[in-house]
Amino acid sequence: MNKDNYQKVIDKIEGTAAKLVVVSKTRSVDQIQSFYDRGQRMFGENRVPELVEKNDALPKDIEWHLIGHLQTNKVKYIAGFVSLIHSVDSLRLLVEINKQAEKNHRKIAVLLQFKIAKEESKYGLKMQDLADFRGADYPWIIFRGVMGMASFVEDKNQITSEFRHLKTIFDDLKTNYFSPNNNFTEISMGMSGDYEIALAEGSTMLRVGSLVF
Repeated sequence: MNKDNYQKVIDKIEGTAAKLVVVSKTRSVDQIQSFYDRGQRMFGENRVPELVEKNDALPKDIEWHLIGHLQTNKVKYIAGFVSLIHSVDSLRLLVEINKQAEKNHRKIAVLLQFKIAKEESKYGLKMQDLADFRGADYPWIIFRGVMGMASFVEDKNQITSEFRHLKTIFDDLKTNYFSPNNNFTEISMGMSGDYEIALAEGSTMLRVGSLVF
C-alpha cells in the first residue's frame, strides 16, 4: 500500500460527493486486507473468477464492484453478492442481470457504461441504444447512474471533454429516463492517471488502483 497516495486521494475527495473504489484486480488478499484495516470498504475487480475467489476469502461487509467487461454467461457467479456492476454496456447484459437477480431474490445495482473515448478498444453504450429503453422492464435492477473511461492520452483537454460528455449523458438520462428515480446519482469516472480531472468534472465515484498500491 502506498499510504501517502491513498491518503492524498481520500483528502482530495473530502467534502465532495465522490467516493473511492480501490481497484484491487491482480492484488493479493493480504494487500486488500491492509486497505480494509484502514477503513476502505469499496473494492473493484474486473474478472469474475478473481472476484468470486476474493469474496470468499475476505470480510463479508466489503462492497464488491465489478468494473470490467462482463459477459452474460458470467453474471450468475456474482449475482448473489455483487454490490454494483459498473460495466453494463448492452441491453442484452441488462436482461441477464435482471434474470439472475430475480433467481437470487435480490435487486442488483448497476451503472450504464457509455463509450466516451475515441479508442476502438473501449466498450460502451451509445444514446441511440436506449431509444426503446424502459427502466420498468427490469424490475430486479436498481439503476444507479453511468460509467465511462476516458481515452488513454496525455491531452488533458481531450480527457476533460470526454468526462464532460459523460456528465451531459448523465444529466440527459436523469431528466428523460430516471427523473422519479432517487437512486440515479452516480457518475463513475476517473482512474489513477486522471482522477483529479474527473473530480473537477463531477465524478461521484473514482476507480483508483495503481496509484494507491
